[in-house]
Amino acid sequence: MNDSAALANRLRSVLLHLGRELRREGQALGVTPAQVSLLEAIRADPGIAAADLAERERVSAAAMSGLLVRLEASRLIVRNRAADRRRIELALTPEGERLVRSVRGRRTSLLAERLERLTPEQRDRIEVALGSLEALLDGPEAKA
Repeated sequence: MNDSAALANRLRSVLLHLGRELRREGQALGVTPAQVSLLEAIRADPGIAAADLAERERVSAAAMSGLLVRLEASRLIVRNRAADRRRIELALTPEGERLVRSVRGRRTSLLAERLERLTPEQRDRIEVALGSLEALLDGPEAKA
């Protein structure tokens, strides 16, 4: 099978279902998928400004403000004034770090359990396919 549209349809469906199951792992810990995404983005770029985070996550400044208020109220992030005093930088609290590690661990465990159900040959094929899947991330959307 080398029909790109048919392959894309199957891949989309698999990714959609896997993504949904992975998002549930964060919800089991009391955080929404959007909150987990923000926490991971802040962890990857400590000191990021709210406006930059909103742009990266493709949400409005108002929506970002509401999300950050909830994360701050939950003691998962802190806002620090930067050296130039005009910029507010975001950082994870130790609790935020623990939560991100916990979500990642739960997600990795879920995938590992699923992979264990497969035959060694099936796992080998997935490992080989990962290079091609990673190449899909090289498009212009992945750079955002």
